[in-house]
Amino acid sequence: MSQGLGLQQNLSLSQTLSPQMQQSLQYLQAPVMELRALMRQEMEGNPVLEETQPENQESDEEWEKEIDEMRQHDEEWREYFVQQQGAGRPSSEEEKRRQFIFDSLVDQPSLSDHLLEQLTLNTHAPDIQKIGKEIIGNIDQDGFLKALPEEIAEETQTDIESVSHTLELIQSFHPPGVAARDLRESLLIQLKLRGKEHSPEFQIVAGFLDLLGRKRYQEIARKCKLSLERVQEAAAFIARLQPKPGLAFHAEDPQNVVQPEAAILKHEGTWVVQLNRDPVPRLRISDSYKDLLSQSHSDANLKNYLKERIRAGKFLIKSIHQRQQTIEDILNEVVEQQTDFLENGVSHLKPLTMNRVAQSVGVHETTVSRAVANKYIDTPWGVLPMKFFFTSGYRTDDGSRMSNTSVKEAISELIGKEDKSKPLSDTEIVSTLKQRGIKLARRTVAKYRSELNILPSNLRKES
Repeated sequence: MSQGLGLQQNLSLSQTLSPQMQQSLQYLQAPVMELRALMRQEMEGNPVLEETQPENQESDEEWEKEIDEMRQHDEEWREYFVQQQGAGRPSSEEEKRRQFIFDSLVDQPSLSDHLLEQLTLNTHAPDIQKIGKEIIGNIDQDGFLKALPEEIAEETQTDIESVSHTLELIQSFHPPGVAARDLRESLLIQLKLRGKEHSPEFQIVAGFLDLLGRKRYQEIARKCKLSLERVQEAAAFIARLQPKPGLAFHAEDPQNVVQPEAAILKHEGTWVVQLNRDPVPRLRISDSYKDLLSQSHSDANLKNYLKERIRAGKFLIKSIHQRQQTIEDILNEVVEQQTDFLENGVSHLKPLTMNRVAQSVGVHETTVSRAVANKYIDTPWGVLPMKFFFTSGYRTDDGSRMSNTSVKEAISELIGKEDKSKPLSDTEIVSTLKQRGIKLARRTVAKYRSELNILPSNLRKES
């Protein structure tokens, strides 16, 4: 049976987002400092926009009135943010198309933020948190610690033993080799985390790194009593390690500093959300250009230009206002769902899905996903990514639900209190958690332990 080429016509119905809507989504997903830069760029290209002073009450009231007027004529703009009642779910093809539009280049957290997040997840002891923050603050962009333990102890008014213990904890964090004092220590940490503490590679880095740098393989082989082939194999493995642990977190733009979108504070016994409005310029349409547009003697080209610029300016103001409102609504729902965490810490974090928040707030689930991406919140337990609050979980024997983050915290706590001469196996951890009403498979414990950068029991054993 022969096959040939032919033409086919397919009729399909799909939703296309206008350039304005795509721009609005860009504002929604942009972290606060990136948003500031985008707004400044728009102001430079649109002369009708001007910045108001929020401390001026009269100006503030005028701005709110202008926002209300704009919202009366924003059906296209509102369609995306507000979930339509009775609307059918989009097809998988439409979802893929929308996701493609939503996804754009966003900035990753800095090395410091990455380490602070892990510190918060691994301990809530005030002393360790205090020392840990001081250590992290003295780690350079390459990932090396640039302060002596004695200096950190003096700065935090603690003892050397506590500093050493905290430093050891941070050196177990991702990226491997971070918080080392020099290249040798960083490579040794990386080898230890890979289970090679008693390997030729470890022996070579510990005692003969200078010879390795000069490729004196025969001399190393003689001193280590190894074959030349084994030394060359070890050298090749060591070369694959990361000489600068923080390299992947180098910022492309030094001005791109992570700032929290909001703070969650306790006010008169109630947890409240306070948006970080300082970096976001408050914009309005200039009265001068409004007057110019209303002048009858203005020429048609000028009028058309001003109308287009004013329309674009109003859409920008509406989009920013809706962005802030959407984030605030989402955080208010998070606060309501995660009060136990705010009061008591990571071990009390509850399972929470974006779909549940989307239904409560009245927006599409994808809106929540874009609104929380790459954004940070200042909480009583440190500056955390918004995505931190969204996690799956497990149902315990008493009927309550426990997030997987809380389960990780429980595993970390068990290992932290274990007898170092008889460290807990994954099976023993499973058994202990089961006694607490938490049922996990051994492979799940192994997975979570690995994600916490905790070695297997045979490599944690200390004589």
